[in-house]
Amino acid sequence: MEEQDIPIEINAGKLLDWLINRRHCNQGWQKNILPIREKINNAIQDMPVHEGIAKLLSGTHINYFYCKKIVEILKETEADTKNLFGRYGSQRMKDWLDIIRLYEKDNLYLAESAQMLMRNIKYEVPSFKRQVQKFEQTAHELDKKELEYRKNENTARIEFQNTCKQLGIDGKKIKRELVEKIKELPTVYDKVSKKTKLLANVVEFYEAFVEFVAGQIHDCGCVPMIKYVIEKGNTTTYEWTYGEAPLSINEPKLKIDLEDEDETNDNADIIDFGDSNDDNDGGIDFGDENDVELGEPGDIDWGNIEIEDGENVLPEVDEIELNNISLEESGIVVEAAGQEGGIASGREALTILDNPVTRNDFIDQLLELESFLKLRLYELKNDNGQNLLSMAQMQDASPVLQLSTVDSTQKMLDNVQIVISEITENRIEHLHNIKHFPKYVNVLAASLEQKLALVDKMTQMQKIVREKREEAVQQALALQPVIKLVIQKTRELQNDIELDISKKYKNRIVRLTGGVSTL
Repeated sequence: MEEQDIPIEINAGKLLDWLINRRHCNQGWQKNILPIREKINNAIQDMPVHEGIAKLLSGTHINYFYCKKIVEILKETEADTKNLFGRYGSQRMKDWLDIIRLYEKDNLYLAESAQMLMRNIKYEVPSFKRQVQKFEQTAHELDKKELEYRKNENTARIEFQNTCKQLGIDGKKIKRELVEKIKELPTVYDKVSKKTKLLANVVEFYEAFVEFVAGQIHDCGCVPMIKYVIEKGNTTTYEWTYGEAPLSINEPKLKIDLEDEDETNDNADIIDFGDSNDDNDGGIDFGDENDVELGEPGDIDWGNIEIEDGENVLPEVDEIELNNISLEESGIVVEAAGQEGGIASGREALTILDNPVTRNDFIDQLLELESFLKLRLYELKNDNGQNLLSMAQMQDASPVLQLSTVDSTQKMLDNVQIVISEITENRIEHLHNIKHFPKYVNVLAASLEQKLALVDKMTQMQKIVREKREEAVQQALALQPVIKLVIQKTRELQNDIELDISKKYKNRIVRLTGGVSTL
């Protein structure tokens, strides 16, 4: 094979060093290139309108090969300035011909072109690709964020809906709807009271067990509150305390600020859930004043008071016959020790299951019964002869204890747990707290409103994320044609360099390896 047929292969990354080592270019070529770049910038300012020139000036930096193409175009646009000697009178043409002359001196164009090729391959195109990858990665991360925000939105909305469903409200005017729901409490307490009556056998069983073990029980019983509800139902706290029903009930009114829900009627903010006596406005009835007969001031009989020498002489105390005094005739009403005929007001006007104090006692006693029955059930199921009812004293136990079985104890436990679940239901707990702790409704409403605010926030964040994602996608798409254009210009520059070097070696084939083909 002849030398002419052997191709010259040059690593594109080392092209500039190759040119300098073979003395095609000088080592200090860069200082001579700056005046040329300045002339190019000035020449660009005065260019004719031509599609070919506009295409050359777009994309990458102008190099020597572009300058030659621009001169070829100017030969057409500036043809009318050519004189008899074949020279152009156009300043445009003179400027670009001068630029080409400076480029060809010491092969400056070849050194600059080699540097441009290396920069495009190593930096420019990879940099654009990294930007595209960054935008695509950003878009992917924003997709994940949008999905996360949507998940949080759905979670908050479901929690809000579940809480509203649990409370039995629509969630439009939260505080007002919650306050309206308090009216359901009396019905719930009546239901609990009726189910409590089914625990009579449980109480009897518990007391029989305590008496069997301890030998005696307290006069009030083991669970007095439950026994009372079983016997008399959900009465007022007044009746529970004093053992008799009041003449009238003046239940405290519930005052909750609803101004933030656009309520204009001030009286509507005060909701009365008691059966107060509106006729006397909660005052005590002292009877009809007309029933007391009063005489003239001068007709008052002060008794046997003797006046001697200006001194009042009262009879001895032991001479006063108290038994002969009629209290009814005197108009004085003496109340019994239990405040018979009194008025239930304040906490005493509340029912046992509604009063926070007695309600807690009631629940505690239910839990006491539950714990007892669970223990008894465990003993009955795991009878190893060591529990109390397996002793020799079994014949002395109450028939209630002797006849107890696993099934009967389990049934009693089920009944107790039903009452516990009824009275401690979350919705009832919320309504109870709203009624007796006015600030609680603000806390509960704020909790629900916070979930709604989170839903709105997550919706807004999704919108923002979508906008940012769309922006990142558009930026990535905008770089795609730029990358294609730079690669195209780089390929053209590589071909021009290969042809130019080939001319210096008698048209031998020149190949730049690791060049644009790697992009």
